[in-house]
Amino acid sequence: MKKVADYRKLLGVDKTVELKELKTIYRNLMKEWHPDKFNDNETAKLEAEEKSKEFIEAYNFLISIAPETLESFKEEYLHTITNASLIDYQYKARVLEVKYSDGSVYEYFDVPNNIYNKLLNSDVPGRFVRRNISGAFVYRKTANPASE
Repeated sequence: MKKVADYRKLLGVDKTVELKELKTIYRNLMKEWHPDKFNDNETAKLEAEEKSKEFIEAYNFLISIAPETLESFKEEYLHTITNASLIDYQYKARVLEVKYSDGSVYEYFDVPNNIYNKLLNSDVPGRFVRRNISGAFVYRKTANPASE
């Protein structure tokens, strides 16, 4: 979960941070590092632009895996993993990306290589994901079902 840890470190938060507090911290960092504050110094302005991009990326990522966010989409998630077929999956750098027939795509973080190998050897990958991955690893939704 290096990515998660790096984002938390960048924003100076731990895993117990609540959304409201995360938002406040993010806004304060963005105010401090807003590029418009550095109009008189081009180097500092460019650094502030890069920092701002990093803060935005970290904030959006951490919001997507926050317990409050996951809880608000829990019904949709459960519906997808129980009713939609698993159509594809990819594994890279301990991140498992799973695509479902309803168009949903989820990323599971810090999935060990041995678990991925068991998935590869599973007769029913969808069932394996439901039983061994969906409740055991931090996840986030990366794509929504296609509009009908």
